[in-house]
Amino acid sequence: MADKQISLPAKLINGGIAGLIGVTCVFPIDLAKTRLQNQQNGSRLYTSMSDCLIKTIRSEGYFGMYRGAAVNLTLVTPEKAIKLAANDFFRHHLSKDGKITLLKEMLAGCGAGTCQVIVTTPMEMLKIQLQDAGRLAAQRKLMPETVAAGAVEMKSPTAMQITRQLLREKGIAGLYKGLGATLLRDVPFSIIYFPLFANLNNLGKRGKEGPAPFYVSFISGCLAGSTAAVAVNPVDVIKTRLQSLTRGSTEDTYSGVTDCIRKILRNEGPSAFLKGAYCRALVIAPLFGIAQVVYFLGVGEFILSFLPKKDK
Repeated sequence: MADKQISLPAKLINGGIAGLIGVTCVFPIDLAKTRLQNQQNGSRLYTSMSDCLIKTIRSEGYFGMYRGAAVNLTLVTPEKAIKLAANDFFRHHLSKDGKITLLKEMLAGCGAGTCQVIVTTPMEMLKIQLQDAGRLAAQRKLMPETVAAGAVEMKSPTAMQITRQLLREKGIAGLYKGLGATLLRDVPFSIIYFPLFANLNNLGKRGKEGPAPFYVSFISGCLAGSTAAVAVNPVDVIKTRLQSLTRGSTEDTYSGVTDCIRKILRNEGPSAFLKGAYCRALVIAPLFGIAQVVYFLGVGEFILSFLPKKDK
């Protein structure tokens, strides 16, 4: 039997609600991930995720942990909606009599990951600047040796200020800096995540015909999400470094993906590619677990049921 067909509007609503709930829950961990990934040898301000969050609260207050959250909350709805809806669309067209091979599952995931970067790249670009601003400000206070002589302390920019600056200086391409690295991260992530989730979820189905219980969908989403997140973390580190516009005076700058890989290997060693891996797993696991539960519960369908139906 084929999986139940869900209308596109319902898929978009489900993806959007799941993204909003998930981001609200895990955003502080995502902030810690960005700051841990961006700090380089010689300018290490944080030793771990907990150390990062504690220092953030001390220097910026509780809401400092949600720096950049507005951008994410605004754009995560279309991003998650596009990703989940695109995967369902490709799976539907690649399946035959309700059945789909592993290779076609991976192709569907590839298509979903490619589609989502339209929204993901500018969202991540803005979010990273806002999240990392606090790290650079704390560096100036606690590690003055990393600040260039005569550097003027600047106020943390807003998302609109960054957007206007990028559009003025580089046009729309400025918002898509790091597009290649984002594709290298999101396409493999989706290739791993969607087939792994589908197969784990199938293991918990009640017989051949029945759906899996919601807790199985949640656990499957968490396991598949964390596995895919750790697998692509090296590319996530590269993407974060490439998209950061402001750096300390002792930190490297990069001209592209290969230059970034070369400098990280030379100056920080292979272990640098795993920076923030457990933070990313802690972010992605509940994010996709929640998404699958929202789909399972049919929140989008429930909301749409209140709209007046057109007469045929």
